[in-house]
Amino acid sequence: MTTPVAINCVGGLREDAVADLSAGTAVEFSGRLLTLRDASAARLARAIDEGAPLPVSLKGQVLYAVGPSPPKPGQVVGSAGPTTTARMARFLPALFAAGVRGVIGKGELHGADMDAFVRHGAIYFAAVGGMGALLAKQITAATVLAYEDLGPEALYALDVAAFPAVVIIDAAGANFHESARKAWRRV
Repeated sequence: MTTPVAINCVGGLREDAVADLSAGTAVEFSGRLLTLRDASAARLARAIDEGAPLPVSLKGQVLYAVGPSPPKPGQVVGSAGPTTTARMARFLPALFAAGVRGVIGKGELHGADMDAFVRHGAIYFAAVGGMGALLAKQITAATVLAYEDLGPEALYALDVAAFPAVVIIDAAGANFHESARKAWRRV
């Protein structure tokens, strides 16, 4: 088993860091992730399309498709497992054009949904669904940045340490889901 690649996303993810990642690589994020859900994605994309100011710079950011549940006493957040990225795919081209470098979510992406990542040199990372309680333990702070009226779909900043994910679609367009499936079929 290989050691995960450490990714420091304080101040955003650098372009050279993205270029060095390949599909199937295990990573661990430290620093700040921004959250993304259906409603916040729609608001951000609408603001971009209208040329309105954004509540936060998206340049170099990694967005985590999550709607954290309310924390219990002593917790930073409650469960914080990934949500299905394909539901937000229609908003991703605008977010990538505004500087987003990567998205963490769950589920497969194909065709036009995958093409947006390739066209913008962005990375699709997957976190393991069903592990929301464990993933929440890697979150050291959670702050609502915008759209507070959306509750768990608000735009949060999450400070994370050793937050695990896997590169699914790399900047060159290699898709780990597809290559793993082909290798499995050969067995």
